[in-house]
Amino acid sequence: GGPPAAGGAVFVAAACLAWAVDNNLTRRVAAGDPLQVAGVKGLAAGAVSLVLGRWAGGELPGPGAAAAAGAVGLVTYGVSLAFFVLALRHLGAARTVGYFSVAPFVGAGLSLLLPGEGVTAALLAGGALTAWGVWLHLTERHPHEHKHTPDVHEHSHRHGEHHRHPHPQGSTGERVHAHPHAHTRLLHRHPHYPDLHHRHRHR
Repeated sequence: GGPPAAGGAVFVAAACLAWAVDNNLTRRVAAGDPLQVAGVKGLAAGAVSLVLGRWAGGELPGPGAAAAAGAVGLVTYGVSLAFFVLALRHLGAARTVGYFSVAPFVGAGLSLLLPGEGVTAALLAGGALTAWGVWLHLTERHPHEHKHTPDVHEHSHRHGEHHRHPHPQGSTGERVHAHPHAHTRLLHRHPHYPDLHHRHRHR
């Protein structure tokens, strides 16, 4: 009926809000090692899930089931989260989540191969809106004059417009590498995303 469905929608909205907060907080540490970030988040989420599961009366799985669940989680959550952190670093939270939102529709599309599943108006409408949003992201061009303030940090990079610094070893910096490095003040104009180096305010 009406009340249960409305209550479910509230929980879905609350979950979406929590995920949005989590993504914006994770973006702040996206310059770090994505494997370490994914590992810390996975350990925290796993510990909380175990506590909640035991509190709800669940039993701990056997060694075989635990190993299988760990292997599935490593691939479906751990690897996915590491790539997600990299995307946050290079694309920003909004674009990363926009592209990530395509995943449920891939699953829904594959489910059409199962007996009893069919195309619905809601699936078509949701898929069309998601595709439109991704298309807007992909086709947006965002050039304007902007200022980079001095900063010192560490992340994987190769030398280019935003990374021009010497190396004691004499490396040219053409390959991806990571080390603490300093950015000087820079004022220029070029198309860019809200990545690690372009998180500035707009008037």
